[in-house]
Amino acid sequence: MNLVNGDSAEYWKSAREEKLLFQKCSHCGQVQFPPRYHCAACWQAEPDWIESSGRGTVESFTIVRRAPLPAFRDKVPYVVASVIVEEGPRMIAAITGDNALDVKIGDAVTVDFQPTDEGETLPVFRPL
Repeated sequence: MNLVNGDSAEYWKSAREEKLLFQKCSHCGQVQFPPRYHCAACWQAEPDWIESSGRGTVESFTIVRRAPLPAFRDKVPYVVASVIVEEGPRMIAAITGDNALDVKIGDAVTVDFQPTDEGETLPVFRPL
């Protein structure tokens, strides 16, 4: 599966370098995710890129105990969470680490990076 397109190429390039980038509109200041050609708030074209602190808070989560596909069988149980990052956007991402299954709403997390079988690097989060 190819995750990269014209709007997201810079995002995926930075993830391979273990940096989390978001777009920020130079017109209205809105920080957004996922990447788009235009600002979702004011429709100004070509937002700038900023580097995230990588810190966030768990807004919600679920523990996946039954693999949705055969490729995930050796990964269960795992946590998928909605994380509100410090800069404002919400990301849906895995929570990883030894204590990932103990995650709670409101927990502080920080970004980490995990290579995929397809050669990309996914931002994930781990509890602080």
